[in-house]
Amino acid sequence: MTTTDQPVDPGPHLLFEIDDHVATITLNRPEKGNALSPAMAAGIQRIWDRVRIDPGIRCVIITGAGDRHLCTGADLDAVAESGRVSGGYGPITHEVRYSSRQCDIWKPVICAVNGTVAGGGLHFVVDADIVVASKGVTFLDTHVNVGMVGAIENIGLAKRLPLGTALRMTLQGRNYRLTAERAFQLGLVDELTEPEDLMSTARAIAGDIALNSPTAVSLSQRAVWSSVELPYSHAVEYGYALLRMNWMHPDFKEGPRAFAERRTPNWTVDTAQ
Repeated sequence: MTTTDQPVDPGPHLLFEIDDHVATITLNRPEKGNALSPAMAAGIQRIWDRVRIDPGIRCVIITGAGDRHLCTGADLDAVAESGRVSGGYGPITHEVRYSSRQCDIWKPVICAVNGTVAGGGLHFVVDADIVVASKGVTFLDTHVNVGMVGAIENIGLAKRLPLGTALRMTLQGRNYRLTAERAFQLGLVDELTEPEDLMSTARAIAGDIALNSPTAVSLSQRAVWSSVELPYSHAVEYGYALLRMNWMHPDFKEGPRAFAERRTPNWTVDTAQ
């Protein structure tokens, strides 16, 4: 059995499909605002494990079922019953594993925002490489409204938004809603579409990415994300190290050769990134 053929069990409230090197993850609890249950958290982890090892997956799209919500965060009914959001009090690398960044997976992710995003749903937005959103959707953070600390997703907001806007979302809670149009102006959203064009736009972007050298894409992705965390000079040094690493990869020779021969490149695909 090839890696691509291995089944993955996402559970009843997640959909997972692969088509032409692009995987699509759909949060599928529209009757509950696509809220995240403990079972969904486990299912998302299984999906990311598959994405990591599957050389046939070159890009991922995350979206929500229906047209009202991408994700409204943690299922508060489940939190009220258990008294906790995650599985325990372990390190963040064990407890918070919703996004590819949190799972240290270096394959591009596009978040296709089909509806309202609240609370924990912001994980998928702030950690995406590219955010495409339908006109009319809204972004808000509700942690403080329900007695929770807005921290992980909110730190991500502060990296992608002006600090004042991130703080307003965090501290004002449900009473401040950032529209898709304003989010686009501020850079949280990269592409605005009509609702009926959302998925076709996301798939077109993913298709473009999937045509490129998977190794070059992954290393380029690491280089750019490092600039968010490192001082400029350190980020440039790290980027240069990644660049030199790629000199030893077959794609470094195949790309120019294919260009010179006016043909489609035959990329060498690594098994994990």
